[in-house]
Amino acid sequence: MAASAGNFYQDFDITWGDGRAKILNNGELLTLSLDKTSGSGFQSKNEYLFGKIDMQLKLVPGNSAGTVTAYYLSSQGPTHDEIDFEFLGNLSGDPYILHTNVFSQGKGNREQQFYLWFDPTADFHTYSILWNPQRIIFSVDGTPIREFKNSESIGVSYPKNQPMRIYSSLWNADDWATRGGLVKTDWSQAPFTASYRNFNADACIWSSGASSCSSNTPTSTSTNTEWYSQELDSTSQERMKWVQKNYMIYNYCSDTKRFPQGLPPECTTTTIWDSPPWLSQVLDFKDQQKMKWVEDNYMIYNYCADTGRFPQGLPTECTVT
Repeated sequence: MAASAGNFYQDFDITWGDGRAKILNNGELLTLSLDKTSGSGFQSKNEYLFGKIDMQLKLVPGNSAGTVTAYYLSSQGPTHDEIDFEFLGNLSGDPYILHTNVFSQGKGNREQQFYLWFDPTADFHTYSILWNPQRIIFSVDGTPIREFKNSESIGVSYPKNQPMRIYSSLWNADDWATRGGLVKTDWSQAPFTASYRNFNADACIWSSGASSCSSNTPTSTSTNTEWYSQELDSTSQERMKWVQKNYMIYNYCSDTKRFPQGLPPECTTTTIWDSPPWLSQVLDFKDQQKMKWVEDNYMIYNYCADTGRFPQGLPTECTVT
């Protein structure tokens, strides 16, 4: 078991960017930069097999549309495991989107996305991954936003056998990250910069094929090991419920179009409040009347009335319009 608190010279290697990544303030601060030529990135010197990983980030300010700041754990095995935070940049005035994902044995498709309830560019905030044999918990400033449980008992793979390094990168993704690529990065705003500080890891370090944790249930007199069996108490569940009700904007467990053959098996155990209210929202009578007023007074074209366009008959949904 090892507790590592924060010196970037000691804990990380800059891996790419040709000088765009910098370690400053005697190892207390790390910055990544992106310009039209290249982004930048770093990785941890250590590999970990379970742990609680904390990092404070301050994201790219201003018009950051097209940029992605990624902070994640990833293995290098033949079928990789990965636990992701990704922050999709925004047009000025729009919120950042926080994208989370879990891969195991190379299988992903487990995305949940959130708006944040604060400005992540104004100050540093703590983004945490707790990973133990039973569950993965994503947290922001100590508030859990997502829990991914070990559901191997119902045939769902879970990342527990491959050690992972910590990675982070800042890169351009305006071909997909900005409303499907409709908005392009404004390079007049470059260089874009994200900042990191206060890294902390209570974790089992993997080295030479063995873990620094002496047993399946690690014990240490010098390190807090509560994370190894930690689960969400009732207060934490209520806080996660609040985030998911108010700030979740996508949940793979509600995406029946993506999974036409049936939702993934772990989704059957997901509580109803994992989905935001709009996923099941319908127009009430008052809203229907307001929509009717708009359509009666301001609609200038409706394909459901265009018999010239559909000489063989209007589309089937138009019969109930």
